[in-house]
Amino acid sequence: MARIHPSSVIEPGADVAETAEIGPFCLVGSGVSLADGVKLHSHVAIVGNTSVGARTEIFPFASIGHPPQDLKFKGEASRLEIGADNKIREYVTMNPGTEGGGMLTTVGDGCLFMASAHVAHDCKVGNSVIMANNATLAGHVEAGDFAIFGGLCAVHQYVRIGPHAMIGGMSGVANDVIPYGTVFGAHAALSGLNLIGLRRRGFPREDIDALRQAFDLLFRDDGTLADRILEVQAALGEADIVQNMLDFVSSGSSRGILMPKAEHAR
Repeated sequence: MARIHPSSVIEPGADVAETAEIGPFCLVGSGVSLADGVKLHSHVAIVGNTSVGARTEIFPFASIGHPPQDLKFKGEASRLEIGADNKIREYVTMNPGTEGGGMLTTVGDGCLFMASAHVAHDCKVGNSVIMANNATLAGHVEAGDFAIFGGLCAVHQYVRIGPHAMIGGMSGVANDVIPYGTVFGAHAALSGLNLIGLRRRGFPREDIDALRQAFDLLFRDDGTLADRILEVQAALGEADIVQNMLDFVSSGSSRGILMPKAEHAR
């Protein structure tokens, strides 16, 4: 049997694995599924159609699966799916999807959500993502694998954050951020590449050099972006890391691509 503190409430219909651990004063709603090794510290509230993957650890006062902060939400039976091996710290909030966004919010594996981080409705958060204290994702945001969000940053709805990108603390991001990029500012501008993150994750030097060349070509001042994409494709497209960035930029979205200020276009 799961280790469940007697002060906690497990509603009928909840699916709690035998190796899960639920501390004092928690609430697990009737539509919730907790996989093997999930650990809830005290005062965690999980409701709705919410699944939590193996070995994910959730700390006090987190609010998981409650209705989204969206006036268009009418109680539809949407879902929140959280992967394995995540750490969800104090006061984190995560909401399920809505009819207007595919009915599903997803969080991958191995992520860290520091205190008071927020994942809104219909977000798609990849693997090994880090959200520092009070970082917030508005509805429909996509965050690629290994993306890092600094404290108190805010990402506008429908924005895409590419894999391995880093968002500086207190930045406001209203446009898509390229894979491997780093941005900073009250109204954030692309400030370069996330070189420290790439080196820490063992990307080969030749890949990083190719990406730097591609960045310089793609974001210089002359010509159109479409022309520069073709130029980078011809010159450096054989490098997978460059192709990943070009695919992201070419696919487009409703928000457009975040561009560097003149002093950062290097």
